[in-house]
Amino acid sequence: MTSHIQLRSILEWHQLVGVDETITSKPVNRVSDLELQPPLDTPINLKSSVSVESPFAKSKTTSPDSRKKAELISKSSRDTLQSAPDIAASANSVEDLRIALENFDGCTLKKTATNLVFVDGNDSAEILFIGEGPGAEEDRRGRPFVGPSGILLEKMLASIGLTRSNVLISNTVFWRPPGNRTPTPQEIIACLPFVERLVEIVKPKILVPLGGAAAKSLLGETQGIGRLRGRWFEFKTPNLLCPVISTPMFHPAYLLRTSTQKRAAWNDLRLVRKKLDEMQLDAPA
Repeated sequence: MTSHIQLRSILEWHQLVGVDETITSKPVNRVSDLELQPPLDTPINLKSSVSVESPFAKSKTTSPDSRKKAELISKSSRDTLQSAPDIAASANSVEDLRIALENFDGCTLKKTATNLVFVDGNDSAEILFIGEGPGAEEDRRGRPFVGPSGILLEKMLASIGLTRSNVLISNTVFWRPPGNRTPTPQEIIACLPFVERLVEIVKPKILVPLGGAAAKSLLGETQGIGRLRGRWFEFKTPNLLCPVISTPMFHPAYLLRTSTQKRAAWNDLRLVRKKLDEMQLDAPA
């Protein structure tokens, strides 16, 4: 009989490897339509004229009901991708965008997340920071960057004279990926119209993607964050009157694991501060 200590150890091991969501209490046979192979102890007459069908042979033929179901799923996915830009475009404020996301079911992450994690900070901020996705603490509290990486981000902001109330913070996806995994391209694409609309509404002077995933999805770049950081790019959408200048930085979670890159992060922060000061000096009185 399994002891309480053993059960606790098993539970802790599952948490460590990222199994943190209970989907169903009973196992589901997802290959029930496949023909099972004969038991190992069943003799097979190789000389028999009756051929042994492959256990996967039935998967080659699809019933009309299965084809119809697949077509409906495919159509639903296309409709979701087509409707997301329309839903996002209908929002005229950050609060409108939040309400739109609360009613949006086009991202599968919503099914396993606890809370929507949208934005935090100042809706009229001159700098918009966009990270990768919410973590466990963010999911519980419904606010971006409130865990260990958020604490480091606040220290980074303070080093150049900024606070959370001076900036706006968000992510490329608005629900936590299970086990804190990297969001898939499909999940990022599903949320991208809302990220773009957020930039259009806020109209920041500077956009700062945090981490490689955010930089690649927002700027359309393929290089790693190590090559992208320290450089200036332009973020454009059809509805922006003028591009928003953008410079990627290392994600605070990465800096917590790799302290040797903090010097580079400090240089990037100084770059942002210098650009912000220059833009304020050039602004008309």
